[in-house]
Amino acid sequence: MTTDKNQDNIIVCDNLCKTFIQKGTQQIHVLEDISFNVKNNEFLVLLGPGQCGKTTLLRAIAGLMQPTKGHVLFKGKDIEGPGPERGLVFQSYMLFFWRSVFGNVEMGPKLQGMKKKERRKLTQHYIDLVGLQGFEKHFPHQLSGGMKQRVGIARAYANNPEIMLLDEPFGQLDAQTRIFMEKETERIWQTEKRTILFVTSNIEEAVFLADRIVTMEGKLPGRIKNIYTVDLPRPRDHIDIKFLKLREEITADTKLVL
Repeated sequence: MTTDKNQDNIIVCDNLCKTFIQKGTQQIHVLEDISFNVKNNEFLVLLGPGQCGKTTLLRAIAGLMQPTKGHVLFKGKDIEGPGPERGLVFQSYMLFFWRSVFGNVEMGPKLQGMKKKERRKLTQHYIDLVGLQGFEKHFPHQLSGGMKQRVGIARAYANNPEIMLLDEPFGQLDAQTRIFMEKETERIWQTEKRTILFVTSNIEEAVFLADRIVTMEGKLPGRIKNIYTVDLPRPRDHIDIKFLKLREEITADTKLVL
């Protein structure tokens, strides 16, 4: 399927459904009639509780699995597999433990055949962007959780994707580090604008980061419940009355725990 509609959309999910087959015949309906779009340079957050199909949806957009029905489109064309235009950052750090920070970040450009001088300049740019200058020679076991996730973000950016897909990237971090990384993620996005689709189960994180929030129902099969436009100035204040009002509205609607 190819469509020329909605040229401002980089991703379109059109009545996407996903069913898994277990033990030969048992069907598990994970996603049902998922339809939404992600706009160019938008920070869109997909919000929902655990086991509602968020990660399955993100993996379909990443091209790691095909929908059972419906379509997921990148720039109007069906996604048929992974591609360098979609950068993926997982909740687990997924770093090469035998490579330094620099070696991890330069892996994509190196595999793409980029010349050494250009590759090293690009790698250093993204290490600096995520605030890891001075740690280029450190290995993953020498880094904190937040630093490891910054390496993952820098590595994804170094592949020059048009959209970043982040799957609950701060779920393993303590509360203080998580807030710091949220601020860093917004700073990086503001510094080097590109589209972000960010998955989380944390309402405050969603309201702090998003241009729009797509909420999902809390049981399988996962369905879209509501879409909220976050019309708040940046940088955002967690105790601003409008921030608190939107947080309260989404909390009541989703039944998520803060």
